[in-house]
Amino acid sequence: MILAIDTSGAVSAALVKDDAVLAERAEFAPRGHAELLATFLDSMLADANVSGDDIDAIVVGTGPAPFTGLRVGLVSARTLGFAWNVPVYGVCSLDALAAAHGGDVTVIADARRKEVYWATYRDGERLAGPHVSTPGDVDTLGPVIGRGALVYPETFPTAEGGDPDPAWLARVYLAQASAGQTDFPVEPMYLRRPDVHGVPGA
Repeated sequence: MILAIDTSGAVSAALVKDDAVLAERAEFAPRGHAELLATFLDSMLADANVSGDDIDAIVVGTGPAPFTGLRVGLVSARTLGFAWNVPVYGVCSLDALAAAHGGDVTVIADARRKEVYWATYRDGERLAGPHVSTPGDVDTLGPVIGRGALVYPETFPTAEGGDPDPAWLARVYLAQASAGQTDFPVEPMYLRRPDVHGVPGA
């Protein structure tokens, strides 16, 4: 049984067992990620009638995404992994959107500062990215999907919205692990330095 968490866009979580989704929650909330995620996890475990002892692994989205929201999911996953003594695996959040879509696709997330995070895929396999750039510098392939694309309708007029589905995050992990991948770092993909960094005067 896998608990999957993603806070790169919406705050979302899912319990997945043998590719069946036992419970899931998702809400787009610019603030209050930590409180919302804690509420989701409590209600999901209750709905599925399971506890931490039943969880075999945790999969968490690593972005790319802005610092504040992304770190909530990563810290929560690490904390629960330690408390439940289960492994935690990181997966690029954009990969989940691409896998759910299939075919050729460009996935875009909002990077703020008039920039976007993006990657291109073919049948779930990442061909380029993730990168951060201005919308006009995105080298698109196939349809464009992702909430970040909707911020720039003049550049992506036919884009479809969407946030990473944590159930698909779990499926991506399982597929990559089955293909022999062993490295799933639980490190955030910021792709650039946070707004606040360094030591004043250094």
